[in-house]
Amino acid sequence: MSTTADTQAKAPQDIRNVVQFLRSSKSGMKIRVGALNGKRVDYFKGKSAVKALLSPAYTKVKNAPKVTTEAEADKVLQSSLQYAFYLRVDRGAQTGTSTSPRHVTIVPQQQFAHDAYFVWLYEGSQWTTYAGGLLMVALMLAAVMFPLWPPIMRLGVWYLSIGMLGLLGAFFGLAIVRLIFYIITIVVASPGIWIFPQLFADVGVIESFIPLWEWDIPKKKSKKRKGKAPAGANPEEQLANNGGAFIEEVHDESPEQSRPESRSARVEEVPDEDS
Repeated sequence: MSTTADTQAKAPQDIRNVVQFLRSSKSGMKIRVGALNGKRVDYFKGKSAVKALLSPAYTKVKNAPKVTTEAEADKVLQSSLQYAFYLRVDRGAQTGTSTSPRHVTIVPQQQFAHDAYFVWLYEGSQWTTYAGGLLMVALMLAAVMFPLWPPIMRLGVWYLSIGMLGLLGAFFGLAIVRLIFYIITIVVASPGIWIFPQLFADVGVIESFIPLWEWDIPKKKSKKRKGKAPAGANPEEQLANNGGAFIEEVHDESPEQSRPESRSARVEEVPDEDS
């Protein structure tokens, strides 16, 4: 009985190039996280793969089938499906809370469709993972064997550590000095002066020390003004603009008024229909 790895090994090189492109970040596909048989897996939607094959990035892939229409993309993706790089699944409910991954189950009918979901069974190139593992092992062995290092290498590490600690101490010292200077200037020259005001801002290293000093002037918050309702607005728009109150102008025909054409405003509360 052939395994998934054996089935994937039978795939021609052009199909493997397509799959490697789709699995890489160059494709721009939206990857979702699901749970298959209790294991976290990545899955995607069919139309996302079609969009990736029609993108300009796919045209740069060498030795890959040419794709110019959605029909050609569907044909290529269906051909890749038979080599078990990905399989069609049904998406179920979440495994726990609303932010938890959804359950996915492999369906018997393996047919590509734009609205269907497909789980990845191909992990892509693993050389970065292997290189990172080897680097971690090398660093651990180097740290354990530090007493056996040559004297000049140990001396270099000592100077490097002292330099890093010196930079860290200088940073904390500068932060304390600028705080003390700010407190003094609040008393003698209100509203106070900050040395290196961008020191803790989310900027680059050089921008953190520009400008040299700055007055601590609070930024004014702009108040938003409510706009008046347009003259030709209907009663529903006037009701929304007036916060639920309908304003109607009526003529005051009382003879006791000195001006016969005087007008007054009457405010009526109208219940909100959306409540």
